[in-house]
Amino acid sequence: MVNVLTEAISADDFKKNHQSLKKTAKDRLHDFWALFSKEDTVLIAVSADPDSLASAMAAKRLLRSRVKKVSIVYPNEIRRLSNIAMVDLLKIKAQRVKTIRQEGYSKFILLDSQPSHNHFFDNINFDVIIDHHPVSGEWQSTFIDIRPAYGATASMMVEYLRAAGIKPSVNQATGLFYAIKVDTNNFEKKANLADAISFRYLFNIANQNLVRKIELSELRLSELNYFKTAFETMKVSNNRLYAHVGRVFNPDILVIIADFFNRVHPVSWVVISGIHGERLVVIFRCDGYRKNAGTLAKKAFGEIGSAGGHRQAARAEVPLKKLDKHDQEFNTQVLRRVIRRHL
Repeated sequence: MVNVLTEAISADDFKKNHQSLKKTAKDRLHDFWALFSKEDTVLIAVSADPDSLASAMAAKRLLRSRVKKVSIVYPNEIRRLSNIAMVDLLKIKAQRVKTIRQEGYSKFILLDSQPSHNHFFDNINFDVIIDHHPVSGEWQSTFIDIRPAYGATASMMVEYLRAAGIKPSVNQATGLFYAIKVDTNNFEKKANLADAISFRYLFNIANQNLVRKIELSELRLSELNYFKTAFETMKVSNNRLYAHVGRVFNPDILVIIADFFNRVHPVSWVVISGIHGERLVVIFRCDGYRKNAGTLAKKAFGEIGSAGGHRQAARAEVPLKKLDKHDQEFNTQVLRRVIRRHL
């Protein structure tokens, strides 16, 4: 599913024609490498989370000795403790920046995301886009490798490394292994055989003690109050659980709460919301069998904000000023009313 052209290909064209763009892992690798020269300075941009950070480590390894310089940057503050632990323990060299300064770099790579996913990526002509999310938005790139059937971009990057005959270091393997665990939720969420093959390959290389340390670094004592609020405000009807927890210091806590409630039997839908800055953040979880969280997120909030995801898990972010006036004082009842319109 890779295409390298002398001219950029658009997301829409890729979506229409991607079935004709299938190539072997070695073909993908050689097409990727063909874009770079010894004089290139490369910027890898990610929205920092385990999958994107691990993928960036792999991409940097692929380009080692092939380009002059590789830098990894991200726009979001890393607040989740497990992600902080991952960066620290695996010694990931990545820098947070408020804007990307294009001067000084000759090539740009976007991993585990697409330009339409974050305004931070606006006005950047990415030479490479590698992702496992469905194609969305309007953009162009010279090299596109998007495989929505994969559970993690990290699985794709393992294939690049193996095609190159590169055995990842222990830290690189640990990061990729952990990323696949997180994005597939230990293979309880969407994944395919390729994810399992990459996961198995990494098993004997990764440091399982480091993986465990990262996994156990999840909650601050102060964040338990959000769980208290969620329990107090939650509403359950027709096996659907809704809870609005108010203002949150870090929206990642909403994901943790949603995953926790998603374990409750017989709840089939979990919708958790909170306010971060001037945006409403809504997290969706379901079994993904006869339900589609990504579709629901788009129906409910797609016209007024960014929304999307997979069948089992999705997310929406909406500027507060775009909410209807009678929804400005957002609470669990409002959340339930908005979602029920589309169920």
